[in-house]
Amino acid sequence: MAEQQPAAAAPAAPVARHVTYCGVCTLPPEYCEYGGTVKKCQEWLEKKYPDMYARIWSPEVLEAATASLSLEAQERAAKDAKKKAAKAEAAEQKHADRLANSVVTIKRIERNKRKYVTAVSGLEAFGLDLKKVSKDFGKKFATGSSVTKVPSGGEEIVVQGDVSGEIEEFLLEKYKDIPEDNIELVEDKKKKAAGPGAG
Repeated sequence: MAEQQPAAAAPAAPVARHVTYCGVCTLPPEYCEYGGTVKKCQEWLEKKYPDMYARIWSPEVLEAATASLSLEAQERAAKDAKKKAAKAEAAEQKHADRLANSVVTIKRIERNKRKYVTAVSGLEAFGLDLKKVSKDFGKKFATGSSVTKVPSGGEEIVVQGDVSGEIEEFLLEKYKDIPEDNIELVEDKKKKAAGPGAG
């Protein structure tokens, strides 16, 4: 009878790797430099994962990475890094300016006698998903709420009922990215038709 070979050890199951993703740009920290928000990413990483920050961004590591480059290549790398930093800073400034100038308008609109709807526009400038916010309004105020297109091309949320003051409070409480100064309350009253004898 043939001699049996001992069975080969079964290959070990693959081990899952834990990957950390940046809380700012959502890329793995090793790739943050390609995301356009390098400065913010570095600050986040230094605060949350100081060991990983030291491994990727410490001056010693950066110096070691550029040490093998020729003098010309080092100068080019430094110039590119400055350009990237300036571009990222300009993009962040542009975004901050856009947010500072964006206004959320909460408009109370009279439909019929003592019947109102509240229209909220300008939320998309703050990166909010209008459908999700509309759903939140519907739950919070136990009323109908929907996203509708406006003639100017954007979208707004229309909530049944006069809840303009409550919506302002809710937005400030739930969505901290919206500054109080950027919320504007407007009342849209129907013009009354001139009756007989007006003149």
